[in-house]
Amino acid sequence: MADLNIRDNRPKGRFEAYEDGHAVGTIAYVALEATPETPAVPAALVAVHTAVDEGYEGKGIAGTLVREFYAMAAREGAFVVPLCPYAARWAQRHPESAPEAPPEVVEAAKAQVRNA
Repeated sequence: MADLNIRDNRPKGRFEAYEDGHAVGTIAYVALEATPETPAVPAALVAVHTAVDEGYEGKGIAGTLVREFYAMAAREGAFVVPLCPYAARWAQRHPESAPEAPPEVVEAAKAQVRNA
């Protein structure tokens, strides 16, 4: 695998991997926002879907994206809620790099995605 360039495209809700200048994978995500019903819920990034372009599967791109997504959230002091099945499986396999979000954050994230 060539060196990946990972970019956060927050305005579009996309965490993107580029190889040789070409987009090869993404995590679609939403930022959990406090609402009048949940003003005390801490910040979280909610991974909704992870995808790697055809022809790039099996190169570790998805795992790299999820690892870097967790690292970005940690730098921001935010939790990650992995609603994406791939991200959830990755988190289960790498608990040292993927701390669990508190249950109230997970429930708020699910509600926000459901109501989006």
